[in-house]
Amino acid sequence: MAQAQRHSGHTGAARSVEDHAAEVTELLGPLLTRPSETVRLDDALGRVLSYDVSSPVDLPLFRNSQMDGFAVDAASVANVPATLPIAATVPAGPAEPAPHVPATAVRIMTGAVMPEGADAVVPVEDTEVSDGKVTVQRSRGVGDFVRERGSDVRTGMLLLPAGTLLEPRHLGVLAAVGLSSVAVRTRPRVAVITTGAELVDTGTTPGPGQIYDSNGVALAASLRADGAEVAVVDRSTDEPDAFRATLRRAIARTELVITSGGVSMGDYEVVKDVLAELGARFGPVAMQPGGPQGLALVDETPVLTFPGNPVSTMVSFEVFLRPLLRRAAGLPPIDRADAVLDHDLTSVPGKRQFLRGRRTDSGVEVVSGPGSHLVAALAWADVLIDVPADVTTLAAGERVKVWPL
Repeated sequence: MAQAQRHSGHTGAARSVEDHAAEVTELLGPLLTRPSETVRLDDALGRVLSYDVSSPVDLPLFRNSQMDGFAVDAASVANVPATLPIAATVPAGPAEPAPHVPATAVRIMTGAVMPEGADAVVPVEDTEVSDGKVTVQRSRGVGDFVRERGSDVRTGMLLLPAGTLLEPRHLGVLAAVGLSSVAVRTRPRVAVITTGAELVDTGTTPGPGQIYDSNGVALAASLRADGAEVAVVDRSTDEPDAFRATLRRAIARTELVITSGGVSMGDYEVVKDVLAELGARFGPVAMQPGGPQGLALVDETPVLTFPGNPVSTMVSFEVFLRPLLRRAAGLPPIDRADAVLDHDLTSVPGKRQFLRGRRTDSGVEVVSGPGSHLVAALAWADVLIDVPADVTTLAAGERVKVWPL
């Protein structure tokens, strides 16, 4: 691997969340402007349109019946009851429009081609049929229950503007005008590497001192939910050569690498040891949880290193990466609003706290202590409560900033 670039050196003093976030934004800057790619409609759900899409056709494509009933000329049913001979039957399906004979009726099904010259449809419930004739009980005017060509969409009409996040209803209209593919923003290709000799796969039986690798699952799911393509999910031991090999494989396939673990102050911090040799920057950020952070540019590929405790990992993702991923993918930003605090709380001085919280009928409440190992509370939470670094106490009724999870 080539030398890491731009982000070199180690920092002892804790940086602010804002300063580290600005550095992450600078590092990921080239990823934020995305090229487009063409995908089939089957693969377009949840993607973001690169360009405006206009209709190539009229809708309806042809003049057709809105109801099961009888196609007539309105003048022949102006006075009711009116009895007309049934000249033909037109089912829905391929057909050339037949000429309509005035003062007759054509039995017609919903969506079937209207006979040329017929200008109204009488619903079947307003008729009685006997001996090859239909008696119309209610008069109808010109255009009643007739779908004219182009009455919904005209050729060239703007259907969806660039930047639309494609949902099922959007795919439906694209298919209705005959489009089989669409140009969308490419998604950042991201690798996840978890580290630690203690990690084992879910579904296995851990031995003494081993724990399940939850960070790989949680980070990959978070990345996908916020518009990334997860190309690699891998795990490394605490051996430097093993991590180098894992990192090399990830860089070869992706635009961004996220690691968890191996960046704290103890021994066997494999991510820190290996990337420091390549000029990466590590240093504490004045936040809790998630203080140990690092970043590097290795072979022109950004690498973000998150701490390994599960809550720290996920809070790091929420604070530093999620907003940028959504911006790169063209997804709308997350609305960080205010809420009323349900109870008093205290906070550690000098560190910005991101407390796991839950919305209530009256505001928001903290659902656990600050421990970065308390994973169940993260599942119970639906927001992070953002407590500034210079605030040590907040009283019930005060307003706090909350970040939706």
